[in-house]
Amino acid sequence: MSKTYTEERSTIKGKKIVGEARKISDPIIIPKSGRHKAQRIILSENAMCRIAKKFKFIK
Repeated sequence: MSKTYTEERSTIKGKKIVGEARKISDPIIIPKSGRHKAQRIILSENAMCRIAKKFKFIK
């Protein structure tokens, strides 16, 4: 069984991440690199995420 991270500021990375929560915020558009954009949402109240697909190559 894998470790569960519950500390504040813990980070998970993966190619595909699945999140579940009771409340989800509206998507917010954030800048990434150059003209590329991404979206951010905030999961709250009993939030949980898991990696559904790992990176093929770790940088």
